[in-house]
Amino acid sequence: MADSIVVSETTRLGPRQFDLDRCIHCGLCLNACPTYRELGLEMDSPRGRVYQMVQVAEGAPITSSYIQHIGLCLACRGCESACPSGVRYGRMVEEARAEIEARVPRGRMAQRVRRFFFNHLLESRTALTVAGTLVYIYQVSGLKALMRVVGSLRLAGTLGDLAQLAPSAEPPFFFSQIGSTFPAKGATRHRVAFLAGCIANISFARLNEATVRVLQKNGCEVVVPAGQGCCGALHLHSGLREDARRLARQNIDAVLRGGFEAIITNAAGCGSTLKEYGDLLDDDPSYAAKAREFSALMRDVTEFLASIELNREMAPIDRIVTYQDSCHLAHGQRVRTAPRTLLAAIPGLQFREMRSADICCGSAGIYNVVENQMSMQILASKMEAVNATGAGIISTANPGCMLQLEAGVRLHGNRQRVMHVVELLDEAYKG
Repeated sequence: MADSIVVSETTRLGPRQFDLDRCIHCGLCLNACPTYRELGLEMDSPRGRVYQMVQVAEGAPITSSYIQHIGLCLACRGCESACPSGVRYGRMVEEARAEIEARVPRGRMAQRVRRFFFNHLLESRTALTVAGTLVYIYQVSGLKALMRVVGSLRLAGTLGDLAQLAPSAEPPFFFSQIGSTFPAKGATRHRVAFLAGCIANISFARLNEATVRVLQKNGCEVVVPAGQGCCGALHLHSGLREDARRLARQNIDAVLRGGFEAIITNAAGCGSTLKEYGDLLDDDPSYAAKAREFSALMRDVTEFLASIELNREMAPIDRIVTYQDSCHLAHGQRVRTAPRTLLAAIPGLQFREMRSADICCGSAGIYNVVENQMSMQILASKMEAVNATGAGIISTANPGCMLQLEAGVRLHGNRQRVMHVVELLDEAYKG
């Protein structure tokens, strides 16, 4: 592939000069970057990528090398936590990808695949339901188990790794609950909206149900607003900024005027984008104020539960548990203590902190599919840290991380169980 790429004539997009100028090139971000830790290459570090963004902003051509280095970034935002200058790297890499998307033509087949996935599948309950049904047939036929065995034996290369990552379908799907209201168990102390996601309604339907139950147990009337849909996070991370803005408007219209104390998500990756609707729509005169109001109400479910008087009527869970920080919760939302506080509240649970818990597991939305080799390399390193704890349960706060860690257990683990923090609370309440 030639290094120089012909680009279409469009208005320049990309990171804003103010954001680019914030980086002082100190290098404190390097050790926080998963790709730099694995490769040791400056151009695959946040500092190196910012340097490349500056060159493009000053008129350098978008080359295949630039696209590769920007594409290899997980957008985990670990560098933001390490940065002393407040560089908003996550937004910068999203804008760089939007510029690439606008200026670099894709092949016809790649365009069709992206259009189907982002604009049809993720945005259509009907399409997701059909896909979920087909996945369920694939599961019960035994083909999924066979492919995972092949993958675990390293007989199928990347195809085997992708089989390990394939999500399951969990009928009955949670779509049937959208538009419903669930009363609090006992006195009603809070009224909250729950955003159920898109793929999560198919692959994490039981997690969504557990989230509603735990909120009910803690005095919440839980409304699952009709009209909600995909949050746009995957679109935004893939450079489809206008699609993400359209989906943001849809969710704001569906939820904002319900008079809720908080808007809840159980997906850290979605939550980071939902909390940044104010930035995403800051130049939209019709939605800027509403987007800021929406973002101010957004809470991760662990963040919300840790902020209220928690129901302590739980049965013990006598297990050793470790916790993997979801990147967009720890770095994007700066929520680190809340999940650990909730785990500490469960009787009998023994918590063991893993080494480098806030380093990405390699999931990163669809990164583990489009950059599978690097994702699997990062996952192998993560599982070394997990196994060193001796924990039988790996907890986390994001469905994508759960899929990745489940693959890690199959490939490198010691038969650990992967659970969302809310699922552990739900199990304790049921007990």
